[in-house]
Amino acid sequence: MMTRRDFLLWVRLLPGIGLMGRHKIWQFLQETQRQRMTLQEIFTLTELSADTQTKIRDAIRSGELRCVYNLLKQYSVVTLADDAYPELLREIAQPPLCLFFQGDFALVNQPCVAIVGARELTPYGQQVLATWLPHLVGAKLVTVSGLARGTDEAVHRGTMAHAGQTIAVIGTVVDVAYPKRRDKLQTQISQQGLILSEYLPWEPPAKHHFPERNRIIAGLAQATVIVEARQKSGSLITANIALDENRVVMAVPGPVTSPLSAGTNALIVAGAIPLISPAQILAEYVNAW
Repeated sequence: MMTRRDFLLWVRLLPGIGLMGRHKIWQFLQETQRQRMTLQEIFTLTELSADTQTKIRDAIRSGELRCVYNLLKQYSVVTLADDAYPELLREIAQPPLCLFFQGDFALVNQPCVAIVGARELTPYGQQVLATWLPHLVGAKLVTVSGLARGTDEAVHRGTMAHAGQTIAVIGTVVDVAYPKRRDKLQTQISQQGLILSEYLPWEPPAKHHFPERNRIIAGLAQATVIVEARQKSGSLITANIALDENRVVMAVPGPVTSPLSAGTNALIVAGAIPLISPAQILAEYVNAW
């Protein structure tokens, strides 16, 4: 008999079902206390087009879906039905059905702080991270970021340089590095920390994956820190998601003349906590150990 975990993995393979549709399926299972749904129930609940329904039926009849399903079991994956699924992430509006990973998955259930910011990290932002990261590592906080250039990679590198633990939530599949790096940073994180992705191992990259992964970055952490950000920035998406999920949002104030502080300063005006010391971050985790 198919378990709820098996069913979620199977659902994840169905083409044409997005975040909202997958969440509706999870809610249905929770409300009805059932392990699975019929195909017709899925079609009705997710309001799939006739063409998409035909595509799914054809994949089932041909045996293609079963072959891919068996292939999926070769990868390290945790589902919403598993006890190992991170509790904080489970609480967000649309938690991913499945998390593919490389590295130490136990890190997701440690006290985590999300730190994101601009890709064009300035010397000011570099100094903030270089000064503060040792304090966070010393307090055994796990840093979470998105492995993008600039702030994200500085967070991961700085954490590991001080023998800390870091989680990279990526918008591609777990075994594909983006952007490409000669220094094998993604491989290093997978060996010393954790790489997380909600995307199928063979799924091609897409622009919408990167804003989608931001909800996971914010969802894993009790507090989200924005180091630097332009007025329109992906980091502000992460901050707004964190606010929507009633998480703590902190922003590093910067020079009013700097475009890369325009976003963080605006967050502070809107109610984010002005962050001027790592002690403020640690205070949010005083009962976490």
